[in-house]
Amino acid sequence: MTEAAQSSPRTQVRLPRTERRAQLLTAAQRVFAANGYHAAAMDEIAEQAGVSKPVLYQHFPGKLDLYIALLESHVDELVRRVRAALDSTTDNKQRVPATVGAFFDFVNGDAGAFRMIFESDLRGEPAVQQAVDRATSASVDAITETITADAGLDEDRARLLAVGLVGLSQVSARFWLANHSSISREEAVALTSTLAWRGIGAGFPLQHHS
Repeated sequence: MTEAAQSSPRTQVRLPRTERRAQLLTAAQRVFAANGYHAAAMDEIAEQAGVSKPVLYQHFPGKLDLYIALLESHVDELVRRVRAALDSTTDNKQRVPATVGAFFDFVNGDAGAFRMIFESDLRGEPAVQQAVDRATSASVDAITETITADAGLDEDRARLLAVGLVGLSQVSARFWLANHSSISREEAVALTSTLAWRGIGAGFPLQHHS
């Protein structure tokens, strides 16, 4: 054996912390989706991620910490989609279907993600409930800002309308997915948006500011 070979011990590839964290969350999603929270094991999550348990515990002290981090990432993604929909156009008539569509796409895109938010069986845990509540409150906040600015309403009235739009979008999207409807995603979004627009868009048109 050469001196060079002797001086080159086998080392494990180390990912940057953010990349490793994303890898662990992806593995955790698969395990939680397959087994549920209570039956999920940290051993299996580490195995799915291809890391040792000590590495997993370096990032997440326990299973609940991992679950909450994953839940928070899903909430962030939903809120990002809602804000992107609102920012996609200045035409309020188009904002409504864009926003409704954001909920439909989120629900239809990753069943495990939306179930963790809207159907979590850990709502008795304060940190879980806080994350679940943020999925609605942050979406409502984003829509409230837009309605207040563009429809000329005060914040209380704008917030009430925003809550209605978020509730309508969430419930309609979940119902559509759960019932394997013959209605296409596009038609379902259009129907839901028409209902919302007749109340919000037609009743509170854009106020032109000088």
